[in-house]
Amino acid sequence: MPTLVILMIVGAIGVSLWSSARAAAERAEVLGRNACRAADVQLLDQTVHATGVRLHRGTDGRLGFERAFRFEYSRGGDDRQVGRLVLRGGELVYFSGPAQAANVVQLH
Repeated sequence: MPTLVILMIVGAIGVSLWSSARAAAERAEVLGRNACRAADVQLLDQTVHATGVRLHRGTDGRLGFERAFRFEYSRGGDDRQVGRLVLRGGELVYFSGPAQAANVVQLH
């Protein structure tokens, strides 16, 4: 019986981690798409790609995840440029991408 409880706890933790990773990826995709729209450039492949995850201690001392994403965009269709963004939880803490979008994207 204790083995079943442990398996259920491990399963719940796994589902929680997967769910938070999906939520961060969806938030990153919205931010990347909005940044490209604001800069009047094309978001290539219509998505962002996760490039890394690490633990980060917040100002309140709690551990959380910092997730890095990259996306590609094009100004005229014949070039390919790389944008990057970093989320801590759901908060955008770093953005590098289309120049005009940097004024629109707020780092809070």
